[in-house]
Amino acid sequence: MYLVAVVENVTILTMVKLERSLHQPMYFFLCMLAVIDLVLSTSTIPKLLTVFWFGACHVDLDTCLTQMFFIHCFVTVESGIFLALDFDHYVAICDPLCHTSMLTHAVVGRLGLAALLHGVLYIGPLPLMIHLRLPLYRTQIIAHSYCEYMAVVTLACSDTTVNNLYGMGIGFLVLILDLLAITASYVMIFRAVMGLATPEVRLQTLGTCSSHICAILVFYIPIVVSSLTHCFGHHVPPHIHILLANFYLLIPPILNPIVYAVHTKQIRERLLHILRSGAQPK
Repeated sequence: MYLVAVVENVTILTMVKLERSLHQPMYFFLCMLAVIDLVLSTSTIPKLLTVFWFGACHVDLDTCLTQMFFIHCFVTVESGIFLALDFDHYVAICDPLCHTSMLTHAVVGRLGLAALLHGVLYIGPLPLMIHLRLPLYRTQIIAHSYCEYMAVVTLACSDTTVNNLYGMGIGFLVLILDLLAITASYVMIFRAVMGLATPEVRLQTLGTCSSHICAILVFYIPIVVSSLTHCFGHHVPPHIHILLANFYLLIPPILNPIVYAVHTKQIRERLLHILRSGAQPK
């Protein structure tokens, strides 16, 4: 699954770089998603494979906290990029005449930087709070495939109330605010679509949005389910917690490129052109 995710996301990045017709805001945001998915999977899977293959189970605290920061930071950044993609669709559908002038390359870069800062500022305190407030641990065995925040906090001997409240508060704040903004924009998008002239145009426009909606569901559903089981699923077996936590780092990097390649005409046609060129005899 890791190799498939790497190949798919590198393919998306290469196609957008080589094909000038794809140098548009939507595809730049897709490149940002591809980079984030590569960071998320690469920050966890290689270490996980060394555990399976070589029994290299040890990880020091600083490395653990660094991995934790990258995982939770880039999950938050990915949520911000989905919100930016949603804004791109909203402008393209509801105000198409202003799309090019409003979403210039500089604006796209600023939106990407804002999503990155959004992740760094929210998640930066998490490893610091563990390092400064939780010096002693009951055990050194993390019941997870990687250094997941709540899995590390539950090992501490001292009071973890502040860490728990901040971690859960940030998680639900990011999820709820981003999902509310995405939902509100899609309500306005669907209202605009219903006002289009013909059913054919409506279906074509909805088809453009369908890939984005599928990617949002693939990203948010595993995170929401995993968060809810952590908070309320005290009787859920540990292996279910671990499986759900693995899902939201493995499934989106694999499915995002597939969803956008299948539903986005320009990417699909460019990919088919590359495959046909490679299959032709020299």
